[in-house]
Amino acid sequence: MWKPWLLRLHRWVTLVFAVPLAVIVLSGLVLSFEPVAQIASSAPGSLTLAMVENVLARHDPEGKARALAFRSYENRLSIGGVRPDDTIDVDIRTGAELTEDGAASNLFYYSRVLHETLMLDLGWLVHISTMAMLLLVVLGIAMGWPRLANSLSGWHKATAWFLLPLLVLSPLTGLFLAWGISFAGTTASRAEPLAVAEAVRVIGTQHDLSNLVWLRGRGGRLLARLIVNGEYRVHAVTRSGLEPASRNWPRLLHEGNFAGVWSGLMNVVISIAFVALMTTGLLIWARRRFRRRPQRTRTQQTTGPMAA
Repeated sequence: MWKPWLLRLHRWVTLVFAVPLAVIVLSGLVLSFEPVAQIASSAPGSLTLAMVENVLARHDPEGKARALAFRSYENRLSIGGVRPDDTIDVDIRTGAELTEDGAASNLFYYSRVLHETLMLDLGWLVHISTMAMLLLVVLGIAMGWPRLANSLSGWHKATAWFLLPLLVLSPLTGLFLAWGISFAGTTASRAEPLAVAEAVRVIGTQHDLSNLVWLRGRGGRLLARLIVNGEYRVHAVTRSGLEPASRNWPRLLHEGNFAGVWSGLMNVVISIAFVALMTTGLLIWARRRFRRRPQRTRTQQTTGPMAA
């Protein structure tokens, strides 16, 4: 009884949010490859303590740096805080400053801006569209187990049902991130923040710096994000060493960086599934909306002598 109405609501929600959802899904597909690229290119020993110290001595002799970011897929080390409103990008192989942005890092950066704000500071629309995505999943479940067939509609339904847990996980964790829900336990203890050069030495004594993702201040602490056994782990950097912070599981799951390359590829599969669902769903709607109806032949009935 309710299925036709649920189906109609499902179609209209898809049509209303088609454009923002397409942008969110496609940018998410691009971002799914970022942890894959970072982890796959983090060769042991590709970034050493001596290399970082030489770069800092050359490009930050006054010790003004407040942050570091390492993009292993471009051999690029970014130093923040030395110049107002700008970073210094350095090629770790030569130590020379890079004057042009990297193609991959630019792609990931603008994809992230699109994914989070639609490039127009419309974060609120991203949140509403994400909730609409969850609503579409709920409506699909409410319509019940479908009859699967080798057709456009059949593949649409099969993709939705067989990947259902993953399709729920992605938008749900995205909303948790937007609302600041982390399920984190106790945080690492606070301590006087170190200078970046000193923090790098502390990290270098315990970890291969090739696994550094970023180092920056947050909440009165200096934090480092490192790849540890394929997982992006955040640590507080203190003079006594590194102290692991509580895991932010919504971020780890949403970004796909909790199990190395495999979790990144899982996010690729989720993004492709969303692209397939949107594409097939719109095609199904277009078929039903614009398909040609058979023309009815109208017979003219006549009476009287002319009928003979």
